[in-house]
Amino acid sequence: MANRDETLAVKVGTLVLTLAAGWAAQRLVGMVWEKSTGHVAPHDLDDDEISGVQAVTFAAVSGAVAVLARRLARQGALRAAGRYASKQLH
Repeated sequence: MANRDETLAVKVGTLVLTLAAGWAAQRLVGMVWEKSTGHVAPHDLDDDEISGVQAVTFAAVSGAVAVLARRLARQGALRAAGRYASKQLH
């Protein structure tokens, strides 16, 4: 069960790192998509120019990368808060 008593610093750190990681992940997915398909990453998945398979594949890959980025950002924020707290004790 997750600890619900996170400090404000951890929450803010997680937010900032999640935004940064999301931006970087979006860029990475776009670059990989363009290299692998030869097309620019879709911005509107409802566009008739995009096939159903492409839309579903892009949505799945983007979602998976977003979840990974969010989890890594939270872990980083927790580690940074832990290091900061241990320095305050010494």
